[in-house]
Amino acid sequence: MNQPPIWFERKFDFTFPVEQHPNLCARLRGTPGRLEEIVRGTDRNGLVRKPRENEKWSAQEHAGHLLDLEPLWMARVDDYLTKASQLTVADLSNRKTFEAQHNQRPIAEIVAEFRSARSRLVSRVEKIEPAVFARVSLHPRLKTPMRLVDHLYFVAEHDDHHLAHIWELINQSRMR
Repeated sequence: MNQPPIWFERKFDFTFPVEQHPNLCARLRGTPGRLEEIVRGTDRNGLVRKPRENEKWSAQEHAGHLLDLEPLWMARVDDYLTKASQLTVADLSNRKTFEAQHNQRPIAEIVAEFRSARSRLVSRVEKIEPAVFARVSLHPRLKTPMRLVDHLYFVAEHDDHHLAHIWELINQSRMR
């Protein structure tokens, strides 16, 4: 299996121009559709099974995790708008995802809620004045200054990280 890199070990390069924000909004707007495409046609067992004992989450739990983080992403957008010196801290233990019991829910419900939450996030971001995308705040875990446009890139990379996990887990289940 081609495992995506460990998220907490990722390094980020935030040297791209602030004018990339429309491209990042398009990427973020597309995540729910990509998620729907990946899970479409997968039976329930393929979505909820953890193929290895050390696997943290099932494909469906990864999808639920994307939904679980939408309030954090929105809070961080608010941080930029209020000129906070540091971004809202994430729960690095991911307690919300572990406790949410996403495997007990229909995948269509998770995907629909994620689509709705992501639509609210992108709609909010698209209304922000262009100058705000260059505003800087400290990322609490990375200990690095991030512009709002960097935050959007970070969210898009986080989406892709989990979509890659979902893809691999579903492909594994189909090979059995």
